[in-house]
Amino acid sequence: MDFRLPYSEEQERFRREVRAWLKENIPEEMKSPVDEKDYTAEMHRFWREKHKELGKKGWLFPTFPKEYGGGGLTGDHETILEEEFSRARARRGTGGGLIASALMVWGTEEQKQKFLRPLLTGEMAAFQKLTEPHGGADLADYQSRAVRDGDDWLLTGSNIFIGGEHLPEIMFGPMLTDPEAPRHRNLGYFAIPVPSPGLTFQTQNLICSNPGGKKQSIFLDNVRVPGDHLIGGDHQGWQVLSTHLEFEHGGGGRAFPRDEVVDNLMDYVKETKRDGKSLGSDPMVQQAAMQARIESHVNGLLGQRTYWMYQNRANIQSEGNVSNVHDRLSDLRNAIRVREVMGMYALLGTREPRAPHNGAQEVRQRDAAGQRHAAGTTNIAKVILARRIGISRTQERAAPTPSTATTYGSS
Repeated sequence: MDFRLPYSEEQERFRREVRAWLKENIPEEMKSPVDEKDYTAEMHRFWREKHKELGKKGWLFPTFPKEYGGGGLTGDHETILEEEFSRARARRGTGGGLIASALMVWGTEEQKQKFLRPLLTGEMAAFQKLTEPHGGADLADYQSRAVRDGDDWLLTGSNIFIGGEHLPEIMFGPMLTDPEAPRHRNLGYFAIPVPSPGLTFQTQNLICSNPGGKKQSIFLDNVRVPGDHLIGGDHQGWQVLSTHLEFEHGGGGRAFPRDEVVDNLMDYVKETKRDGKSLGSDPMVQQAAMQARIESHVNGLLGQRTYWMYQNRANIQSEGNVSNVHDRLSDLRNAIRVREVMGMYALLGTREPRAPHNGAQEVRQRDAAGQRHAAGTTNIAKVILARRIGISRTQERAAPTPSTATTYGSS
């Protein structure tokens, strides 16, 4: 069965426009490095400016509404952008897509103009402020406090594993607003300007490769934010956060789920010679490589199915979670298969002269080991899936998203 998308002539003209822009605007030295540790401050400044240009063209967040700075384009256009940017090793965005979706559903009109528009146009980059040191992925057990002070809020607490090396202009995340209220009804969701008095950052150097093996510990000491920086009500933080997390858990799908490492593995087994024979002629290598290809292909189809459903405003209940769990587990299995096939070559980094594919496989090995905490642990992903398909003691439905919400706003 052929799963390739048929593109119209208008869409192919759009592809040619994207390719021409990339060729004219992205010099070789500014393309994404194989290892994010090699992403320099100069690259960061270059891409911040380019993302502003993309924002003006509507290509930064192509399917968001034009009235808020998005492109107002179709999912097919976004797929073409993902395809061409991936092939050109160009950086698609500034982050903030999860936050932008929460703002679309829960923000007031004034908040959308104040926070959403600059995110969608690339004028502002954002961090999501989630994990606390004591609770890890249990975001409902939040302890960082927000206390009213007149019309303002004073925020105090700490977080770990936040963002990357280069600081943004703003952060978004929950704070405990009412310690006496029951779980899931005791939080607010805040926008926090960066820098702010009382807000400090400390860089964490980690094994994970994305982004660049660096995250931030952050500390808030009576950080003052205005009342209009509270998104939703002062007891609705969990509901706003649930929309945010719906996308971390796969609810938006993936327009172009490319798996470069598995593509490289297939090239490796075809091109590598041992004892005068192709490595791929070994039946055990064939089996490992094809298992990796099948898992990668299934993963891509699951992500594309959810993306199609999201773009067509279909009811998504467990589909994104199925994709999320499969992605987590298959990624680890395929990392093992790469080691089995490539042996010690799988551990040669970008600066090793004999590294296959410029060391991309070694970067994935680190990423597979270090990124299992993202969006919560794999066990949490399984619990969410169990609740969505009705085999858990408790059940839940998907949070509202810009695709499924009939009205927007905290009321």
